[in-house]
Amino acid sequence: MARNTEVVVIGGGYAGVLAASRLTQRDDVTVTLINPRPAFVDRIRLHQFAGGTHDAVVDYKKVLADSVELVVDTVTRIDAAGRRVRLATGGTLGYDYLIYAVGSGSAEPGVPGAAEFAHPIAGLEQAQRLRAVLDAAPSTAAVTVVGAGPTGIETAAELAETGRAVTLVCGRVLGPYLHPRGRRSVAGRLAKLGVTVLDGPGATVTAVTRDTVRLSDGRELPSAVTVWTAGFGVPDLAARSGLSTDALGRLRTDETLTSVDDARIVAAGDSAAPSDLPFRMSCQAAVQLGPHAADTVLSRIAGEHPAPLALAMVAQCISLGRRAGIVQFAHRNDVAMGLHIGGRAGAMIKELICKGIPWQLTHQARKPGSLDFPAWAKDRERGRSLRAGRDQAPAPR
Repeated sequence: MARNTEVVVIGGGYAGVLAASRLTQRDDVTVTLINPRPAFVDRIRLHQFAGGTHDAVVDYKKVLADSVELVVDTVTRIDAAGRRVRLATGGTLGYDYLIYAVGSGSAEPGVPGAAEFAHPIAGLEQAQRLRAVLDAAPSTAAVTVVGAGPTGIETAAELAETGRAVTLVCGRVLGPYLHPRGRRSVAGRLAKLGVTVLDGPGATVTAVTRDTVRLSDGRELPSAVTVWTAGFGVPDLAARSGLSTDALGRLRTDETLTSVDDARIVAAGDSAAPSDLPFRMSCQAAVQLGPHAADTVLSRIAGEHPAPLALAMVAQCISLGRRAGIVQFAHRNDVAMGLHIGGRAGAMIKELICKGIPWQLTHQARKPGSLDFPAWAKDRERGRSLRAGRDQAPAPR
């Protein structure tokens, strides 16, 4: 009697959960999901957790297929040659295939004092610490949010809506991804909430102290609570394990999400760098990369050639408190277009999407293989970009 194929999934975020559940389509596949905490973290809700309007945690029993074994632990090293992973608790687990979905977190700030005095919000434990600090601070205390990407904008709006005095330090520009029309809409809403937005060449943070934020133009802002949202990084597990990574530490793969070093290792989510042309770090990418990674493994188990990527990155959605938001539409190559939906309608769409993600996870857990995305939305420019890059690359010697 043939033994089951053992698949280990490292990381229980959006990509990892969807990949793990999708793998259970085959009865002869045993799936183990390794995650450092026992509950699923709905990361797109963490700014709400900090503001006290959502708990951002879901029981894995709800979003993960019943046959997936959950191991609450941390992988410290991948032994690709031996097809085993080492665990922080001292044990090891073997695998036939490995899905690398370790996700992303706050990048290490290179600004003096930021690591000591600023509060990141990319993970549950970080958001819990920030919430405790905010709860302990007077309601009139000055709050500074550093970084004006979606997380910074959402956090600033969420806290301002509770009555906090919030300053958003952009670095250079508010919402770098946004189209100028969308940017004006966001700026207008933040102004209505009373958020002070600092942008331009002088609005780069040079130092953080216990109660101030210093800018490159010499300004010194009073700040009882400083929130750091400037940039994301990925865990260094792949690099520590001797696998090829890009400059940010993402696992380098081909267009099927297979590691360039090992056909038994497949990546998904924010920690994947397919063809050195990675996607924007986002839930939107993760919920598509996870299923694709699973399909790559299932194809290999079946003796078939895996299909290349064809993702749909169609928008960026940002909440602006509980009563407004923006849906910034994008071209298929993930470049923002002039069209957006703002205000109350934008908030309703963003909330619908936020509620829809756990529903997707639950639906996939109960009906593995049911999740797919429409062909019309997928980026056909990616193939041309990759071909152009190959054409421009120097010939091997």
